[in-house]
Amino acid sequence: MIVRQLPNGITLANLLFGFLSIGATSMGDYQNAAIFILIGMMLDSMDGWTARKLGVESTFGKELDSLADIVTFGTAPAMLIFGSTFSDLGIIGLLIAGSFPVFGAIRLARFNIDTESSAKNYFTGVPITAAGGIIALLTLFNFAIPQAVLSAAYMLLCILMVSKIPVPSLKEVPVPKYTIIITALLISLIVVTRYNALIEYSHFIIVAIILYIAFLIIFALLKKKRLRKAEGNGKIRS
Repeated sequence: MIVRQLPNGITLANLLFGFLSIGATSMGDYQNAAIFILIGMMLDSMDGWTARKLGVESTFGKELDSLADIVTFGTAPAMLIFGSTFSDLGIIGLLIAGSFPVFGAIRLARFNIDTESSAKNYFTGVPITAAGGIIALLTLFNFAIPQAVLSAAYMLLCILMVSKIPVPSLKEVPVPKYTIIITALLISLIVVTRYNALIEYSHFIIVAIILYIAFLIIFALLKKKRLRKAEGNGKIRS
């Protein structure tokens, strides 16, 4: 029972970090708010992988994942961009920021009923996870990126989420997606702390990095085990 609920637990952790990001934004801690979104992005890449490996994929899990995504990668980035960029515009800024979860919800609803694109290993439009992660990364570098550029990227991502542009899903890439996310996060933290030494990050990031290193080790061991099993079956057949 516990094993079957493990992927759902990871999804709920993703949702929790989305809430933590919103809370950090409300306290003016935009750097950690961005990091919490990136941690949620890591967790989002883990839950589906875990469900497939454990053979416990379910409709409930997929729907729960979508609900978590709209919070962590829709509402949280919208609050982050409002607090860091659009707050001076008042209600107009709120309306502009609110366009992100609106377009993101449309994107998720379309993805949930689109079986053709997933079968062909591509997405139609930019996934909300990627869009929210990009906003988080851009916010980490807001000391070097003009607000006009950040605003333009924000609106462009809104449009790209509901566009018909095919985006590769990277399912055939042998490297797990969370490896790419960890690498991007670590590089971002190194660069940001290099140019802004006054920033203090939450201890959650240390826990997240340790967790993902452990997850990479598990991934490598399972892959090695599958390769040995495949080689063993080949010898038996020959």
